[in-house]
Order: sequence, then C-alpha cells, then structure tokens
Amino acid sequence: MIIIGEKINGTIPSVGKAIAARDEEFIRNLAVREAEGGANYIDVCASTAPEIELETLKWLMDIVQDAVETPLSIDSPNVKTILEALPYAKKPGMINSVSEEAGKADLLFPEIAGTEWRVVALTCDNNGLPNDPNIKFDIGKTLIEKAKKFGIALDRLFIDPLVTTIGTNSQSLLSFSQAAREIKAAYPEVHIVSGLSNISFGMPLRKYINQAFLVLAMGAGMDAAIIDPTSVDMRTSIYCSELLLGLDRNAKNYLKANRKGIIGPPKTDAPKA
Repeated sequence: MIIIGEKINGTIPSVGKAIAARDEEFIRNLAVREAEGGANYIDVCASTAPEIELETLKWLMDIVQDAVETPLSIDSPNVKTILEALPYAKKPGMINSVSEEAGKADLLFPEIAGTEWRVVALTCDNNGLPNDPNIKFDIGKTLIEKAKKFGIALDRLFIDPLVTTIGTNSQSLLSFSQAAREIKAAYPEVHIVSGLSNISFGMPLRKYINQAFLVLAMGAGMDAAIIDPTSVDMRTSIYCSELLLGLDRNAKNYLKANRKGIIGPPKTDAPKA
C-alpha cells in the first residue's frame, strides 16, 4: 500500500490556524510524525485565498523538506499553481490532482512528460462527479490514454474513482469498487487511490466507516490511499488487509510490523490481569 499522508492540509482547523500564524514548529512536527508513521508521500495543501496560495504552498514545502526526506504530494485544485510550485520540490513526488475538468489534464500532462512525477487523476469532468461506475471508468480511460500519448508510464498514474458520502449515496462504495476493478483489469499497471474521509462526511463514528472503506476498497484493487499515517488503527487495517488478500507472502510484513509495534495496541510491560 502506497500511503499519502493527509495531515498537512489547511482545511483541517488546527492546521489552518497554524498556517495563518506561520507556526513552523507545528507543521514540522506533523511532517515528522507522518514520516515516522510510514508515509510514502506527504501531502501539502495550503487551502488559502488564491492570491497567497503559491506563497503559502512554498512555505509548507520548505518546512516539510527541511524536516524529512519523504517526497511531497503537492495538492491544489489549481493546476497552474501546482506547476508553479514544482520547481521548489527537491525531488519528484506526487501531484494531487488532475481531472478531465476544464482541461486540467491537457495542461499538466505535457509539463510532466519526461519527468518522474506521479499524479493523482480524478474521474470527474465538466459534468461533475458521476455516480455511474461506467462513466467513472470511461473518464479514467480517457485520462490514461492521454497520459500514454505523452509517454507517461502507467505506473505513474493514480486513478481516483471518487467516492461521495455514504449518507447521501448508499451505492457510493459499490460504484467506486466496480470502477476500480474495471480500471485495474484494463490497465493493471495503473494504481487506484482514494482519500477516505469523503465517504463518511456528516456521519457519526467516521473513523470506523473510513476503516471499513479502506479494507473493502483494498479488496477491489485500491493500492494507494490518502490517510492519516499516524493512526495505528489505519496502519493495522492495511497490514491485515494485505495479509488476507495474499499480498504479504508468509505474513512477513505483518509479523515484522507487529514485532516493531507499528500495528496493534500499544506495547506495555504491565502484567496481564
């Protein structure tokens, strides 16, 4: 499982407050915790007014890159802002994200052709976010075929079949899973990714819904996720799912993670009752 750490995002109230106050120590500590939690990429999302987004994004990038060696995931709804931010990255990482909306993919793909940048591609277009898994597949296919024309290797693409909140769409997971399976069947080298929080928006006990979604989505072929890597529960769900899906030969990763205390309940020397 490829883990993209989600914590450095200005939409999170505590992070937004730290960004507004230019609290470097807060951001640095988050980056270190995410790296220690096993993040393969650390997402940086300013979520500020457009006129200061690039400046804020660069500020976040500088702090994270000074704190850890983990590659960045540069996150913005504005592709032009992403392209302007790329030169400030010390090494190629992830771009989050493009789609078929407003020509975003047409703008980004030529710019990253011939590089090692990976990219999250959303299955939405100018008609919005589809519920029909067949439409999601068609948009994903269009994005993949466009990337191929620019010589972008398929393993650099992370297709997100996009989930909506289960509270308003009871078929959200099923639509995601069908689209994911069809995309993986047609393009085995392409990765499937998702953020977990959208599916539980507005619901009580959100973390449990998110964990269940993670497990079921992995069963449908999802091999990357935008999550909180500091969560032991999330890490445990990943290792257990990989074990049960036959992705962890002889349970080597699971047993190693258990010995190191990466998964499961906190280790204690207290005698059992």
